[in-house]
Amino acid sequence: MKNFENMVLLAPMEGVLDALMRDLLTSINCYDLCITEFVRVVDSLVPRHIFNKVCPELSVGAVTSANTPLRMQLLGQNPPWMAENAVRATEMGSHGIDLNFGCPAKTVNKSKGGAVLLKDPERIYQIVCAVRAAVDSRQPVSVKIRLGYDDTSLLEDVVSAIDSAKADMLSVHARTKLQGYKAPAHWQYITKITERLSIPVVANGEIWSYQDAENCKKITGTSNIMLGRGALALPNLANVTKNNEAPMNWQTMKTLIQEYSERELMGDKSFYFSSRLKQWLRYLRLQFPEAEQLFQDIKLMKNKDEILAVVHR
Repeated sequence: MKNFENMVLLAPMEGVLDALMRDLLTSINCYDLCITEFVRVVDSLVPRHIFNKVCPELSVGAVTSANTPLRMQLLGQNPPWMAENAVRATEMGSHGIDLNFGCPAKTVNKSKGGAVLLKDPERIYQIVCAVRAAVDSRQPVSVKIRLGYDDTSLLEDVVSAIDSAKADMLSVHARTKLQGYKAPAHWQYITKITERLSIPVVANGEIWSYQDAENCKKITGTSNIMLGRGALALPNLANVTKNNEAPMNWQTMKTLIQEYSERELMGDKSFYFSSRLKQWLRYLRLQFPEAEQLFQDIKLMKNKDEILAVVHR
């Protein structure tokens, strides 16, 4: 982890960046690591089939077809059970464990998970400590946070708790829970974190282009970034930010949409094909005017064959 530099990570996005999308994006980009959607931990050991559902790649060494490693993310507020489930995940093949203290979803926060824990640095310390002590020392334990819940008043305490608990990496989404996904991202708060910590720090939020990535790195002082919504809007964004590759053109993008559609229809989530494709197009239209037209063309359609015909048109 000491040489953790110039890394690009694919963010966890619940209900969006699933195994198919991870495979698609890593097949055309040089991602260094993918963080999975979260596994919800309450007060028991989560069954193995749930881990496999969230991360089917566990059956093939927890890597995508492009050999990009995956790290499972856990969300919960019970230290002993978080530790037990972290052990299970790593024993099943996960390349380390990521702990979610950033999810802004109301349903998650109401059950004392995700970003609401940013109000309780001591609980964060206990969870990270328990997980770090439970899993093999060779398995990295990373943490993902926001700048705070309502404000940034506890950010220093949260970072101190994570550092004291011996986490191996910290990813910071540069907004509070209250700010949600509203621009801008406040990268300047990450600067002090980077200066303070000896572990790798990863910056996340509002990175949509090569220049955004360069500005983020300059301001935060870290060369490591995590891509989420930007990666969905411009599918080759990892290579754009890492290698200054030219942004994907619409012709290539159209081929990728066709591949995604065909693979989605062959998968076990084909029932949701219509809504999932439309969801992706909402991101793509931020970069591609043609995606807006495609979205309008299929917006009212529900029949899978009709939608696929339009996609291949």
